[in-house]
Amino acid sequence: MSDDVELGPIDYLVVAWPQESPPTGDAFPLLVDLADRGVVRILDFAFVQKQEDGSIVGLNLGDLDLDGSPELAVFEGASSGLLSQEDYDEAGNALDAGSAAAILLYENTWAAPFATALRRSGAQLVAQGRIPVNALIDALDKAEATDS
Repeated sequence: MSDDVELGPIDYLVVAWPQESPPTGDAFPLLVDLADRGVVRILDFAFVQKQEDGSIVGLNLGDLDLDGSPELAVFEGASSGLLSQEDYDEAGNALDAGSAAAILLYENTWAAPFATALRRSGAQLVAQGRIPVNALIDALDKAEATDS
């Protein structure tokens, strides 16, 4: 990749909803706000569902009833071509039958200037990770309990 390309780290999320608890749409305005402010750039936004027979099907954003979340219309058709059928299948394999998931692929645009400066200096990313929020909350709760 050319050092002249300013590109931030690319991340993905797969968020699942059980069949009995479909998405409410409460989080979607927050995602729209992040994109509007340039914090992230949405590359792909897709939904998959695992059928009762175990097959994985893609769902169109426009076909979902998300409690009237019209702001999601901005993401309809958001597809960079980076996600493959294998990615959809892998996301679907993590689901229980009847459940659905959103797959979100996004660029952390806030980090693009920093990442570009590192690349220009010859630096290379050698490790990366993420601490799950639930694990962090559990650790903080345990630390608080021992301090009491």
